[in-house]
Order: sequence, then C-alpha cells, then structure tokens
Amino acid sequence: MVPMTLTFLGTGTSMGVPVAGGFGRETPSTDPRDQRWRTSAWVRTAHTSVVIDAGPEFRLQTLRAGIRRIDALLITHEHTDHVGGLDDLRPFNYTQRAPIPVLCHPRTEAHIRRRFDYMFEPDKTPGSVDMAFMPVGPTRIGDLEIRPVPVIHGNLDILGFRINDLGYVTDASELDDEAIGLLAGCDTLVLNGLRWEPEHPTHFTIPQAVEVARSIGARRTWLVHMSTPVRHADTDRRLPEGIRLAYDQLTVSVGGPSASP
Repeated sequence: MVPMTLTFLGTGTSMGVPVAGGFGRETPSTDPRDQRWRTSAWVRTAHTSVVIDAGPEFRLQTLRAGIRRIDALLITHEHTDHVGGLDDLRPFNYTQRAPIPVLCHPRTEAHIRRRFDYMFEPDKTPGSVDMAFMPVGPTRIGDLEIRPVPVIHGNLDILGFRINDLGYVTDASELDDEAIGLLAGCDTLVLNGLRWEPEHPTHFTIPQAVEVARSIGARRTWLVHMSTPVRHADTDRRLPEGIRLAYDQLTVSVGGPSASP
C-alpha cells in the first residue's frame, strides 16, 4: 500500500460556515472546528500531489496547507463552491511551467469553458490558467490510481473519486449500486452530511450519510459539507464508532496508524 495523506482544505457548505450576514439567526461558535471553508481536499504521497475541487477560498486554502505543487485537479462538479477559485491555479502554472491535468464530468468541462472563457481563447492573456482536461475514466497520476465514481446530486450527475484506498464523495443525495461497488473495500471514506434534519433534496443528511457509510463498510468515515447548525463536539458524541466529522486542516493517513477517527 502506498502511504497516502489526506488533508481537508475545507469542510463547509456552499456558503461556508458561518454564512455571510448570518441569515439573522446564526449563533457564533467558539470551537474553531465549526469555522468551515468550502469543501475541498488535498491528497498526496511522497511523490504525487492531487487536489479535489477549487472553491472560492482556494488561494487561502493552498497557503494555509502549504501546497507547493498540483499534479492534477479533480473536480466533482461545476457549482461555484467547487470551481470558483480556478483562477488561483495561475501561480502553479507559473512554477510548474506546464498545463495542470484536470479530471471532471464532460458537462463540467463545458461549463468551465463557458464561465472562464478567457482561459481558453486562442489569444488569451499571457499568464492565464492553463488546464489540460483528461478523458473521464480510470487514470493514473504518479503513484495514485484514480477512478471516477458516479454520484447523484439532486437532478445532477456528478463525480466522486476512488483514489487508491480512499473513497471521496461530496454533495451526494444518492449513490447507486455501481457507486457502492466502486467504493467498497476502501480504507477511508469521505462523505457529505449536511445536517441532522430535515431531509434535503440534493444532499445527504447526517443519518443518511451514516447509513450509506455502513453499506460501504470503510474502516473509518469522515463527514464533510456540514452546515452551521452542525456543531462539531455535539455531533461527534452522537455519531457511531468509526464515523466522525472532519474539520478544516485535519490531516489523516489513509491506512496508516493515525487514521482512526
């Protein structure tokens, strides 16, 4: 097994936690684990560095985590909290002097090409982001074997990923048998859990995430994409053994001795 490290760059919902303006009803938490940037992750080995999603805080996330190289970017889908920071790939293009390989759904690629059209114009501004979209399918980046996993996000088909012994799924409202099969046997599972209740049309609630995690049977599961009412300490006390909330900047070894939640 290739030693692999997972860092949670962000664990919050599309508006972050706490929400700007507070919706007039948010009560601030003093627990730093309840301050959540938009959900994103960094997966690395001794030789390979891969990032999943690039939301609005992407620049800050890379600085806080100390990311110096991106060998590939995996994008789950085109919502702003997952692609809003793509322009901040520029310094990585500068230093790496090469396009950054990107794996995403074809619809997501089309959206990115429309929304960030200046990145793809023949006479684009020098220094613009340079991305190289890869065919959707199993691929190898360095010593990481990556398999896209079909995920249902409301009425949208998006991607999760199986990366060696890591299963990564966010923004899911349903996983079909194919997805469960691709994730089965993973050591570590990342799964979205928006809130305790009520049910949501496009995201798992925490009880739903727990049920899905049990069906996959990973050794341990970390929940992400939590909303403001989900308080870290209280929620962890309610979760079953082997399932815990992740938090921003949490770093775990996949399959290693520090992996237990």
